[in-house]
Amino acid sequence: MFTITGYSVELVKDPFGILSGKRYEFILDIEVEEDDELYSEQGLYVRVIYGVDGDQASIVKHEIFERTTEQLLDFELEDDELEAVKAFCKEHVGEAE
Repeated sequence: MFTITGYSVELVKDPFGILSGKRYEFILDIEVEEDDELYSEQGLYVRVIYGVDGDQASIVKHEIFERTTEQLLDFELEDDELEAVKAFCKEHVGEAE
């Protein structure tokens, strides 16, 4: 498991009106324990695309990056981690500009 230590959120603009609902991009700074396989000395962040369509909301896509190198890591979040991220996004989606 990880701890979210910082974040930013922005509304993703859809100039052509192709997507239904709204999409938000979250950048979540995370801290992972050293004994976790995901751990990196460089630091990590998760880029999350969170979709809201009416009363339905979900994670559309997520990617994990190494902070200093911006390298995309080939890891997926576990189910409990995804649920924690989804709850975090739901709580903070109203802060998007």
